[in-house]
Amino acid sequence: MKLNYKRVLLVGMAFLLITAFWQAYDAIVPLILTNHFGLPQTASGAVMSIDNVLAVFMLPIFGALSDKVNTKYGKRTPFIFIGSILAIISFIALTLIDNYQLARVTAAGIPEMQGMTADMSAEAFVELIRKMTVELTIENPLPFIGFMATLLVVLISMAIFRSPAVALMPDVTVKPLRSKANAIINLTGTVGGILVLVLGIVFATSKNHYMQYTGYVIAVAAIMLVGLIIFMLSVKENKWVREMQEESVRLGLEDAPDTADGAQKRKLSGPELRSLLLILSSVALWYIGYNSITSKYSVYATNILGFDFNLTLIIAQAAAIVSYIPVGIISSKLGRKKTILAGVTMLAAAFFVGNFVSASTPEAVMYPVFILAGIGWATINVNSFPMAVELASGSNVGKYTGYYYTASMAAQIVAPILSGLFYDLIGMRYTFFAFGTVFVVLSFVTMLFVRHGDSKPTPAKSALEHLDVD
Repeated sequence: MKLNYKRVLLVGMAFLLITAFWQAYDAIVPLILTNHFGLPQTASGAVMSIDNVLAVFMLPIFGALSDKVNTKYGKRTPFIFIGSILAIISFIALTLIDNYQLARVTAAGIPEMQGMTADMSAEAFVELIRKMTVELTIENPLPFIGFMATLLVVLISMAIFRSPAVALMPDVTVKPLRSKANAIINLTGTVGGILVLVLGIVFATSKNHYMQYTGYVIAVAAIMLVGLIIFMLSVKENKWVREMQEESVRLGLEDAPDTADGAQKRKLSGPELRSLLLILSSVALWYIGYNSITSKYSVYATNILGFDFNLTLIIAQAAAIVSYIPVGIISSKLGRKKTILAGVTMLAAAFFVGNFVSASTPEAVMYPVFILAGIGWATINVNSFPMAVELASGSNVGKYTGYYYTASMAAQIVAPILSGLFYDLIGMRYTFFAFGTVFVVLSFVTMLFVRHGDSKPTPAKSALEHLDVD
């Protein structure tokens, strides 16, 4: 039983373009909302949660729908193609509307950060600029209305194919190898994220308060398009799914199909259902903590710390890349649950230390913090999704993928709004990392009580066998 690394890498091209999109979206949309439209943090957080509101309803629908679709291109591939094309086009259109609003802001003479006086703190000056900008937005709300309408199209386009894209990995991978395969999928996705972060440095997205993002987004769209082309030309979904099903039956991992269309049906036992709910609760809690950081880190680093958020996030992503394959190997020996608990501990520790970093702290101090956070998050991600779909049968992987994303997206609805409320009431400086730390610690508690969905530790004869090397 060996993992086909090439096959998983090709399937991971869909995840690469998803990650590339969200890396760019999370970096520039909060800046646009705050700096170009003048929204306060609570309102900005509410807008940033719209994708999660849509995802709670749409991801399970499209995941279950893709379980039932049967085309010559497969179940998942049509969703990936259509959703990707729509997302690329609408994302570029979003920046064109922002350019119009930005022209109004600069024409009104609203100052940039460089105009700050010595008798005013950076945070106070940013707030002054924001109030001037929001008055301009209220005076003529049409650009904001157009921006929000286009934003909805972008987010719906991404929702069309996210669950089908993620469900494709377990579709073509037997259960014991899914943590290893998920490590490769996440590795591929992280490469997409790093490419976008490099583009952020090239385009200086953290340096210009009034930046036009069209060129940057076109470059991101090019990365997405390349990933899609590789996926469409290389992935043979129907053939690979059929081979996985045959191997699972041969190894005794699944029963032979019990329906004419090759589907299998199995109900969860009471203890399995409790474990599934605890897994989903853990997913929700650590996503609240993690997303409260990632959804506003560009704002926090730029406006409060004065740091280049692109470089810090690249370091975190690089740490994750180095970790993915070792984490997949470790989880195959220790089990998914223990490995996740270790990852949660690392993530909580990183966020806790982040509380003590201030604008007067050398920027380099943030690097080891984000290295630890990157390793911790990689450790969690490699194993959490396979735990959820471990309880699925071959015919409903898309539905269980939808459950997983319902939990994570519902959490991300709560995260930016609730954290934004704390930021507005108390200030980002004192609540930014503290909020994330609390919720990550809570996820450790719920994961302790999970009893199903783990992988069975598999002893290896050699280090080479772990890597499936002959």
